[in-house]
Amino acid sequence: MMQSRTHTCGELRLSDAGKQVKIVGWMENVREVGNNFAFVVLRDFYGTTQVVIESEDMMAAIHGLNKESTISVEGVVRERSSKNAKLATGEIEVVPTKIEVLGRCRHNSLPFEINRSREADEMARLKYRYLDLRNPAVKNNIILRCNVVAALRQAMAEHGFLEITTPILTASSPEGARDYLVPARKHPGKFYALPQAPQQFKQLLMTSGFDRYFQIAPCFRDEDARGDRSPGEFYQLDMEMAFATQDDVFAVLEDVLPPIFAKYGTYDIASSAPFRRIPFNEAMEVYGSDKPDLRIDLTVQDISAEVDGCGFEPFAGQTVKAIVVNNCKLARKAIDKLCADVEIQSGNKAYWFKVDENGEIAGGIAKFMAPLKDVLTAKLGLTPGCFVGVTAGKKLAAQKTAGVLRSKLGVACPEHMDTERYEFCWIVDFPMYEIGEESGELEFCHNPFSMPSGGMETLLKAERGEIDPLDITADQYDLVCNGVELSSGAVRNHDPDIMIKAFEMVRLGEEDVKAKFPAMYNAFTYGAPPHAGIAPGVDRMVMLLAGEASIREIIPFPMNKNAQDVMMDAPSAVTQAQLDELHIAIVGVEE
Repeated sequence: MMQSRTHTCGELRLSDAGKQVKIVGWMENVREVGNNFAFVVLRDFYGTTQVVIESEDMMAAIHGLNKESTISVEGVVRERSSKNAKLATGEIEVVPTKIEVLGRCRHNSLPFEINRSREADEMARLKYRYLDLRNPAVKNNIILRCNVVAALRQAMAEHGFLEITTPILTASSPEGARDYLVPARKHPGKFYALPQAPQQFKQLLMTSGFDRYFQIAPCFRDEDARGDRSPGEFYQLDMEMAFATQDDVFAVLEDVLPPIFAKYGTYDIASSAPFRRIPFNEAMEVYGSDKPDLRIDLTVQDISAEVDGCGFEPFAGQTVKAIVVNNCKLARKAIDKLCADVEIQSGNKAYWFKVDENGEIAGGIAKFMAPLKDVLTAKLGLTPGCFVGVTAGKKLAAQKTAGVLRSKLGVACPEHMDTERYEFCWIVDFPMYEIGEESGELEFCHNPFSMPSGGMETLLKAERGEIDPLDITADQYDLVCNGVELSSGAVRNHDPDIMIKAFEMVRLGEEDVKAKFPAMYNAFTYGAPPHAGIAPGVDRMVMLLAGEASIREIIPFPMNKNAQDVMMDAPSAVTQAQLDELHIAIVGVEE
């Protein structure tokens, strides 16, 4: 017995024939065949069941009801004369003796057909998300999300981690993105901030004596949407370990994630431990990206020296990268589109040439490359049928453009991409510092909480001018799967002296550290353990597992690209009384 029903709409089988049952659900479809004869498809969370109307009374009960009304059906199960092998309940039907309307749909037409909602305009889907979620294909993504989160929780508990929740209302902190601010009614002119991540709290837990912490943590960042990033809020598997090294963190995730990906993923093959470790500089040189898709077997090569002085102006004085695709079958039209797509995504042009069946260089920029045939053949291993994609620019621009080109070539040339698997890797040895594009001065490259490799001694060498600060790496790492960055993590800088010295490198002193991170700095002065952690994004993991291109497909109630909840009409205006209570005045807002 389930609530007010005896069975679900996905439960009845031929063995139930003859039983008196009660099922409930939404009227997915009604097909009237005659005056007193109709087929009704009833859908609930678990599946669908066909109901056959054969009497005047039962026809009167459903007559005039719009699709998606909810009803209760009591009746007898019988074998279907025309079976549907595609349905779990396709061998039976229910002949009703009583039909009760539970919730009437008052709309003659729906914003979209429920079972085809994914084909509808996205704004309509978001506005009527409660209807969109009735589509089994959409609903199944949310079920997958629930199962994955439950599996993550179980696995982390089995590894000795305690689930501890951290505050949602906290202080604003410089962590790389814009904060969502919350006015404090009892403290006029002051604001809480929603946490961009539980970063400081989990490090404070380590200083408090907890050994292994995790949390399915909500994070809030006021940033623009992307295909793999939802604006507003997201969730991550946040974890931290005391007295731990990078290898300890790697060992946990390499044990936790592959079984979950293999069990719940679209593909049943996932990398086994140990995941490949790729230094950041190598990743940029070989793959043109710090989140390489290792399912693609193409690599990037440097031909700057070989093409120097070739006469092609875009190469003059620039870094030049090449990607060779053997036995390439791409037509000229496809090549032109590929190059155009690369330029749109990267903001830089891609060039090309090929080797024809006679071994001659042809097409694209062949005019400039043909005189270098022997040099390029020796460098790139060219053979008849090769396609060569080329990028140029300042080193980082040439690398990143090559990375985009590599990804698109992998998709365009399926023989060079094994799509039916989950390929993990660690990106390690990130630069600790970089030259800021706007400031032109030394800045933290990624995470100021990371321990510089070599600790204090490395920083002192940089201070004495013995090494270039740009050559300092951090004990920091990213987890990447199929070209998607799942997470960043690091061995934390837990020593106040090293922390101060690291900040001095970017022109910030002890007082700045104390002001920006008062609780964490003070806690570290009471004896902090070495600790390390990471926080893989739950949304991105489920997106990969579901095989979806957009992260909004696996979030129950996502915002649109402009960080609006069009279903709830958020953000929205509030009353003047609310503003007055919070001591807030709105000025200069353009309608």
